[in-house]
Amino acid sequence: NALEAASKFVTIDISTHYDNVLKIVRIELADDGEGIDQESKEKLFLPYFSTKKRGTGLGLAIVQRIIEDHNGYIRVEDNVPKGTKFIIELPG
Repeated sequence: NALEAASKFVTIDISTHYDNVLKIVRIELADDGEGIDQESKEKLFLPYFSTKKRGTGLGLAIVQRIIEDHNGYIRVEDNVPKGTKFIIELPG
């Protein structure tokens, strides 16, 4: 999604971390693109919501469902100083 939404060259960083205290695996996907406006962030995981002309709006809804089926969470945040960050947490 980040690559499709980008109007210029964008860098995507992927990192993983295991929290031994909370017993969770955290996966972070961050880009340095234009970011996502607040209204869109609130709707990103709703089925059929898309900002793409040819998008179905099902991708992130399906991703969220799969993660939740595995007792995990996904959320979206601003990637300071610019861009967007998705954080996935799964039981470890």
